[in-house]
Amino acid sequence: MLIGDLARQAGCETGTIRYYEREGLLEKAARSEGGYRHYSGRHLRQLNFVLLCRSLGMTLAEIKTLQTLQNDTRTPCAEVSALIERQIERIHRQIEAMHGLEAQLTALRTCCRENVPASECGILKSLLDAAVGGESRGKRH
Repeated sequence: MLIGDLARQAGCETGTIRYYEREGLLEKAARSEGGYRHYSGRHLRQLNFVLLCRSLGMTLAEIKTLQTLQNDTRTPCAEVSALIERQIERIHRQIEAMHGLEAQLTALRTCCRENVPASECGILKSLLDAAVGGESRGKRH
């Protein structure tokens, strides 16, 4: 199949396929005499694996590690599990950060009095005050 067919089947852009191929996450495709890349079902399986791992927030390096371990008969499965555990911990930190962001936005929302012009908006004033405070903090460093 051609790259456009592979992209449609995987639900991604052709540029994504080229990028993953350059990064070594997909095997190089065979080329026709005209220079067109020809992909197989194996490429589709590899691409779907990479896309799934990316949707789980894994880095390209982590995906390469998983790909290497797929055929490794010496390394214990615990290594794969440890990689997933690190990803879970990273997700927990992101969730905590998002809760903090939500709290900040909720606090900002309380500054709004809806029946005033935007130029008098408490949210905008709070943001501007914080920006000015951040600017002076930045100058001290």
